[in-house]
Amino acid sequence: MDKLGKYDVIVIGAGHAGIEAAHAAAVLGARTAVFTLTLDFIGNMPCNPSIGGTAKGHLVREIDALGGLMGVAADATFLQSRMLNRGKGPAVHSLRVQTDRKRYHMWMKHALELTPNLDVHQGEVVALDIAEGRVQGVITSLGGYYECKAVVIATGTTLGGRIFVGEASYAGGPDGQHAATALTQCLVDNGFTLRRFKTGTPARVHRRSIDFSKLERQPGDPDESLQPFSFLTRTPMHNKVDCYITYTNPETHKVILENLHRSPLYGGMIQGVGPRYCPSIEDKVVRFKDKERHPIFVEPCGEDTEEMYLQGLSSSLPEVVQNAMYRTISGFEHLEIMRPAYAIEYDCVDPTTLYPTLESKVVAGVYGAGQFNGTSGYEEAAAQGLLAGLNAARAALGKSQLVLARHTSYLGTLVDDLVTKGVMDPYRMMTSRSEYRLSLRQDNADERLTPIGREYGLVDDARWAVFTQDQAIKQAEMHRLETTRVPLADLRKAAEEAGVDRSRMGETGGTAAELLRRPTVTYELIARVIGWGQDVTPAMALRLETEIRYAGYIAREQRAIREVQRHEQVLIPTDFVYEDIPTMTLESREKLTKIRPRTLAQAGRIPGVSPSDLAQLSLAVLRFQKEKEQHP
Repeated sequence: MDKLGKYDVIVIGAGHAGIEAAHAAAVLGARTAVFTLTLDFIGNMPCNPSIGGTAKGHLVREIDALGGLMGVAADATFLQSRMLNRGKGPAVHSLRVQTDRKRYHMWMKHALELTPNLDVHQGEVVALDIAEGRVQGVITSLGGYYECKAVVIATGTTLGGRIFVGEASYAGGPDGQHAATALTQCLVDNGFTLRRFKTGTPARVHRRSIDFSKLERQPGDPDESLQPFSFLTRTPMHNKVDCYITYTNPETHKVILENLHRSPLYGGMIQGVGPRYCPSIEDKVVRFKDKERHPIFVEPCGEDTEEMYLQGLSSSLPEVVQNAMYRTISGFEHLEIMRPAYAIEYDCVDPTTLYPTLESKVVAGVYGAGQFNGTSGYEEAAAQGLLAGLNAARAALGKSQLVLARHTSYLGTLVDDLVTKGVMDPYRMMTSRSEYRLSLRQDNADERLTPIGREYGLVDDARWAVFTQDQAIKQAEMHRLETTRVPLADLRKAAEEAGVDRSRMGETGGTAAELLRRPTVTYELIARVIGWGQDVTPAMALRLETEIRYAGYIAREQRAIREVQRHEQVLIPTDFVYEDIPTMTLESREKLTKIRPRTLAQAGRIPGVSPSDLAQLSLAVLRFQKEKEQHP
């Protein structure tokens, strides 16, 4: 076996998780290599050509705040931008952009090539070299050996991948890649608990075959209101394309039901568990029999291609059935399929076998990220990749690792859910998964996480300078709003000129901040009277408005967070024996022994651990610590 290199960190896979892992590790100064099956699919979007969405947009902002790449890449390559959930409260506002798929790949590939301390290799890793419970290196299909101190597995859906289209099935990865099968056996042989999950993607079709006159146009937000993902982006943004909506109908559903026996999902060929919140069109028709139609979003794959993506029509039916099904839909009567829809099964790990650092409990130095950890989605993958790469590098360099508590971020919530509760199907981030949504808004990700990124070495001087400047602008404007009085007559005159309802503005004037707490009073309206704050962007104005208007609710949430932090600070010793607590239920002891929670708070979030069990555990940990102090 040829020894070809020596690294601190090796990343397996260069999808969204692998990109962030490799970049983070290299930025921290670790000698890093990333291996990918093909350089032509770095940052590939095998499913939806978009970044962000409900809760996912929060993750992209958090990645950016910590010093990651996804937000910057999305801003550089977007085609259309929309802020979702504007009709709801600010806690669930989420940015989503339609992205040029090919340009996103090229941007990310070049970013990795330009990253110091990072080598990019095309090659398949077929085995890990493990000795005495710790990873020592990796072996490639060409017989090369690369020594390392840590490995991040970010294999996406290629690990044990198998494609299904009707009765046809074959080993493979998305978009014609070959499957990575050898590594699965190595992991099983070394004690990793693997499972089979499944996902799917719709067909890509030719633009010329769509009758857009029968579809509903879905434009992006007005250019003047567009917000970037990255806190670094300062250039003006412009939408370049429209998206469209059409719907299935009873005839579509009839074709699906008549051919259900030809679906590998219903015929028993597919054994993997699919994503609950992104079902195939077959699943939708079967599970929601009362619905006469389902929406289909028609989205471009790029500026320089005629391929269109049909979001909402994921399927594993035979190609001939797909043709018949699509052509029952208004606007699709003459549809030309360029790439048929397919389902894919793949191998992933049980995430409860990972620590909150994303390091494996089975083999030291091995970290997981993305779909390998049982999640779905580019954004979930990228967020985990950043954390796994950061921790792998810091461990390799002999430094402390980062654990993000769930009250700090959606990333912290995501990881805590994975390692504490586990998953029964591919995990998707949603705002409802967080108890602290008002504090974890997408607009304040920089305040929450950029100082952490700076402390742990990911945030460079340029980003830190932008952050500190933004904070100074915000604080200065907040002070101005809290100290500048606005006469009610002036405010009502401004409202009349702007065509704003004056009926709920109160009967007296007050400071600008006091008035912003009243219904129908916005920062923009206040600015008509006192002027726009110096260097305040529209995004900053909305952020100030939110923090002033919801100050009482945010303060209440912060009190709840401080209460939880007390339990987060109670560390459970790594050698604690749960079987020695007879007053706890057997179920709790078994689950605590399996998960081995890091803190008392994490223990309380394990399904099956009751408040009574937690109280008993708290007392037992206290006794354990006192005994160790007395008898070290």
